[in-house]
Amino acid sequence: MSQPEVVVAGHICLDIIPQFPRADVDYRAVMQPGKLIFVDKPVMGTGGAVSNTGIALHKLGFATALMGKVGDDMFGRAILDIVRAQSPALAAGMIVDPQAVSSYTVVVNPPNIDRMFLHCPGANDTFSAEDVRYDELKGARLFHFGYPPLMGRFYSDAGELAKMFQRVKQRGLTTSLDMASPDPNSDAGRAPWPVILQNALPHVDIFLPSLDEMKFMLKMDDMRAIAKQLLDWGSKTVGLKLGEDGFYVRTADREFHAPCFKTKVVGTTGSGDCTIAGFLAGWLKGLPLEEIVTSAVAVGACNVEAADATSGIIPWDKVQARVKAGWPRLESRIRL
Repeated sequence: MSQPEVVVAGHICLDIIPQFPRADVDYRAVMQPGKLIFVDKPVMGTGGAVSNTGIALHKLGFATALMGKVGDDMFGRAILDIVRAQSPALAAGMIVDPQAVSSYTVVVNPPNIDRMFLHCPGANDTFSAEDVRYDELKGARLFHFGYPPLMGRFYSDAGELAKMFQRVKQRGLTTSLDMASPDPNSDAGRAPWPVILQNALPHVDIFLPSLDEMKFMLKMDDMRAIAKQLLDWGSKTVGLKLGEDGFYVRTADREFHAPCFKTKVVGTTGSGDCTIAGFLAGWLKGLPLEEIVTSAVAVGACNVEAADATSGIIPWDKVQARVKAGWPRLESRIRL
């Protein structure tokens, strides 16, 4: 394949979202063992950092390749078909493992009930540092990896993440890392995340987790102290996603906070991944850090204007035009 500007690797799955046709039904009472519950045609799409951040970068206008692993099965073929519908080049770096089961998530989201997820990790649990096609990184500027807490090889071995990023850095790319929230009662939740991060972050230029993820993993509460700790462990830039409070970024000598933009929220699926896409896009454009942070929350705001992970993403120039036109911001509780 032609060499991309950015490679997005890591977790990918098929999302299956049954649609509940009646808003007047009390699904808390209906969803009981032995009950037959009628639903409408499901919404199906790809989920995970690879598709969400990767497709968002593609829609923003950047030459992007994806590196994730699927099985040679019906769900794997569906994932590849959805990715290829965006661009055949996006799927050129995907791995098809005949011995693996493709990852999928059933999102149970009845009206007036918190969402529930039935998740099969599948091929993501077998993805390792050896699966990255390092020779295909030649010519790319940026390597982004997402969701190691949902990928068994990266939390069962405290050195696996570091090994992968070290090999990427040896090829001269800027490196970026995103996280995910593990189940506290799972093997991922009990993994030695401070050790994993201390090993990996010297090889990570841009670290972009959520504040809640880092509070859990580091057992710390203060946002600025968390960012400083992560910088001390080796990352050059730390960005913390703050949900409705926006985005906070810190380097060795600067810090910025960007409140969210006002918009009509249709859905929040993939909002963090698309915020990261906006940050990486600003970095690829060579913008000053303050403008990069603003671009991150702008792309995240575009995301929540649609129900799925990437339909709301518009080309980079249109995002910037909305910002320059005076797009209003939400009030934020963050004060630096």
